[in-house]
Amino acid sequence: MRRLALALLVLALSAAPAPAAEAPTGQMTWGVHTTLVPSYFDPAETIIGTSYMVLYGLHDALVKPLPGKNLAPALAESWTVSPDGLVYDFVLRKGARFHHGEPVTAEDAKFSFERYRGIYAKTLKERVAALETPDPRHFRIRLKQPWPDFMIYYGMYSASAGWVVPKKYVEKVGDEGFKKAPVGAGPYRFVSFSPGVELTLEAFEGYWRKSPSVKRLVFRVIPDPSTRLAALKRGEVDLVFSLVGELAEEARRTPNVTLKAVYPSVHWLSFTEQWDPKSPWHDRRVRVAANLAIDRRGLDQVRTGGLSRITGSIVPTTAEYYWAPPPPPYDPVRAKRLLAEAGFPNGFDAGDYYCDMTSTDAAEAVIGYLQAVGIRAKLRPMERAAFNKSVADRKLRGLVQLIGPGGLGSASRTLEAYTSAGGAFAYGSYPDVDGLFREQATLLDRAKREAILHRLQQLVHDKAAFAPLYELAFVNGVGARVEEPGLGLIAGFAFSAPYEDVKLKGPGVRL
Repeated sequence: MRRLALALLVLALSAAPAPAAEAPTGQMTWGVHTTLVPSYFDPAETIIGTSYMVLYGLHDALVKPLPGKNLAPALAESWTVSPDGLVYDFVLRKGARFHHGEPVTAEDAKFSFERYRGIYAKTLKERVAALETPDPRHFRIRLKQPWPDFMIYYGMYSASAGWVVPKKYVEKVGDEGFKKAPVGAGPYRFVSFSPGVELTLEAFEGYWRKSPSVKRLVFRVIPDPSTRLAALKRGEVDLVFSLVGELAEEARRTPNVTLKAVYPSVHWLSFTEQWDPKSPWHDRRVRVAANLAIDRRGLDQVRTGGLSRITGSIVPTTAEYYWAPPPPPYDPVRAKRLLAEAGFPNGFDAGDYYCDMTSTDAAEAVIGYLQAVGIRAKLRPMERAAFNKSVADRKLRGLVQLIGPGGLGSASRTLEAYTSAGGAFAYGSYPDVDGLFREQATLLDRAKREAILHRLQQLVHDKAAFAPLYELAFVNGVGARVEEPGLGLIAGFAFSAPYEDVKLKGPGVRL
């Protein structure tokens, strides 16, 4: 009888409904270092990585990076690849819905791919033979030829063609209407946007992965870093992005404020005129001189307190097929000697030096190093979205300080974008580099592909095609109310994510 009673009790407990998840509560506020623009609300228009700060809240992808996984199932519960590498089949998650209640279907995934017009649209679409939707839960992509990097582009941060928007709604309101009132399938729904001021999102409790913990997210635009830190210290915001130099040290000394560094990007100087025979930059000796003129460790110490990773490559150290060249030494004496050998004993005027305005402090330091050996340039900082659009349109000439993707992916992704003919951000290319790139582009043999990509990276290094600076330590400040800021949960990601994982401390916690 006792055994029977115990069995009945266990059966009753197992049949009882699980306790309901707690409803989202509270508000978490970010102090954002750069201007938010409406194009960030539409996955079709992604040009730069900053867009994903918003996409991870409003929208969702078939697959995407998540904690512990470079590529994780999301709106697609699974996917398979044919043995010949030509067919990718995605099975959509049953029950996934957009914020307005409609189910996510294969037609939405196909529509989202087709309307994608971001920076890697040409790279992605020219390799696709067909998009198919056998039924509402199955989406199929056929490639023209094997492309081993397909999922790096489709599922990571290069292209956002895999981020799904509701077809019927977009067709009803149009592209501009969608940016004014976006509807997605992410963990948070759109509430309001005040240009240049702030964006407000609210928890979507029907999100498939889990219901968010925090009810409301606010992204407040505070471009000035000292103002951001002051707002954090006063408790007006809970997290701030991008604290550099002395401000990071001040934050470290502030009670109830903690610092969190992530490594989302590689920074380097691009010589956009090196293919012009009339330009000083056409001479390799001049490019080597510029590399030798820069004190990278001194730059890192001033900007991030020595937390950044000095590198000799534009490819992130964590990328698949990465080859590690030695970082250029700091040798201004040899730099001057090389300039003299190239015919510039008194240096030369290099024209304009362009940068993203959030990196102005680093650009000023680099300009100082160059000027010390005789290379004179004028600083031209630009707002981030405009800067990246200008780079993509190849409108900037002279010296351009670039921010390339770090973290996840393959070396070939960076090399294609910045060194190959027709690359999304390439101002020119070399025939031997293009030849090696084409040779590895469709190889499914990993060992052979690795050997070619290593040779390719060595070739770019030997040409001194760029002046690598560092893998930036993106240093952020976290306030006392925050239990989980979401920083670093996804390897190589710059911002807080996934947003459904961020948490505030309970009301009983003493701050």
